[in-house]
Amino acid sequence: MAFDSKLNKGDVLSNQDLMDTFGCSNSGGMRRSHDTNTLLIISDHTKSLYDDVWIDDEFHYTGMGQKGDQSLSFAQNKTLQESDKNGISIHWFEVFKRKEYVYQGEVYLAKKPYQDTQLDQESKERKVWIFPLKLKDGKPFKFPEQDIEKVFETRVKKVKKKTKQELINLAEKKKNLKSSKRETISITYDRDPAVVEYALLRSKGNCQLCEEPAPFQKKNGEPYLEVHHIIYMANGGSDTVDNVAALCPNCHRKMHTLENKKDIEKLKKLAILPLGKDYIFNGV
Repeated sequence: MAFDSKLNKGDVLSNQDLMDTFGCSNSGGMRRSHDTNTLLIISDHTKSLYDDVWIDDEFHYTGMGQKGDQSLSFAQNKTLQESDKNGISIHWFEVFKRKEYVYQGEVYLAKKPYQDTQLDQESKERKVWIFPLKLKDGKPFKFPEQDIEKVFETRVKKVKKKTKQELINLAEKKKNLKSSKRETISITYDRDPAVVEYALLRSKGNCQLCEEPAPFQKKNGEPYLEVHHIIYMANGGSDTVDNVAALCPNCHRKMHTLENKKDIEKLKKLAILPLGKDYIFNGV
């Protein structure tokens, strides 16, 4: 008989509540309980730069193992892969505020896991396993848009602490051409902070459309430019380095108002230029 957690979508639990309800361990993003025959999948968006993403109606969850290549035969990766055979029930939680675990519901493995390339905690390239998951009971809980924005701002701060070479590696390794989006009160598109910082670094402080210096500097001395998706994410554009440009506020508004084809083509040509070593060693 399947375990009944008696939880409703959107319920907020503490870490102790998780342990008391499911009989699981006190840490980890994948927690198995033999007592309740459950596997908890926890997407803590406050911790990792490598965020799990939505693609269509599937949540693509990165497997277990933070250093080196991940293995499908390792610990809970194996449990999740074999979930259609072992009778385990999988319960998914998301964290957008520290220590608040929001219940999304029971999920199942919708497709076979596939491999992707990421950088591990030591900025070394490694292979990871991605698990496409679906909710059994429809759409996920809608978080307040401000909670998602705060997490994005936190991730930007983490990216800024990386070396320029680490930033380049993070941004250029992203190859997923499908945009990750979720419904809040409105639809919010997930942005990769490494891609944002890459675009700003590539611009060298100048608007890539009018080619003028940024109109002013932020309090920390950085030039103020806005990152624009050349093909809008709402129209299927990707959140990758070859689809972003750094623009002054005036040109950013111009792009959204006029959608001039000549301007679009100019930005497309600039966006495919790699951020080379001269950006790293010339002190830019």
